Amino acid sequence: MSDCELCAGSGGEVVWTDDRCRVVRVGGEEGRAFPGFCRVVWVAHVAEMTSLDGADRRHLMNVVFAAEGALRALLRPDKINLASLGNVVPHLHWHVIPRWRDDSHFPAPIWAGAQRPAALRRSLDNTDLAATITELLSAEVSGA
Repeated sequence: MSDCELCAGSGGEVVWTDDRCRVVRVGGEEGRAFPGFCRVVWVAHVAEMTSLDGADRRHLMNVVFAAEGALRALLRPDKINLASLGNVVPHLHWHVIPRWRDDSHFPAPIWAGAQRPAALRRSLDNTDLAATITELLSAEVSGA
């Protein structure tokens, strides 16, 4: 769909991809305030999880869980927020957001007003993130 921003573009800096979905890093102000903030985007234009068959649903959630696990391992956040909203962009995607108790919005959602200035955090290398996602997905497939 040419009017869908996730069909027309990547939705961020592509870190990992396969034939069904991609993991992208969110840039701009959100990416600076919440280092490691990723989206897992379904490639085909569908709006809801129930539009996918069972195998595709499991695959998508395995990628979401691998992105979460990779961020936990690499950044050691206090919490990870997972969200699938789609009210503004009705294209199936999941937000995977590392959170810290001292981040600008904690404990509120990142879309609420900031409660304090953003804390400076170390950056995350996309190569490390991609490798860790791949490793976690391989372990899932092998049953390890």
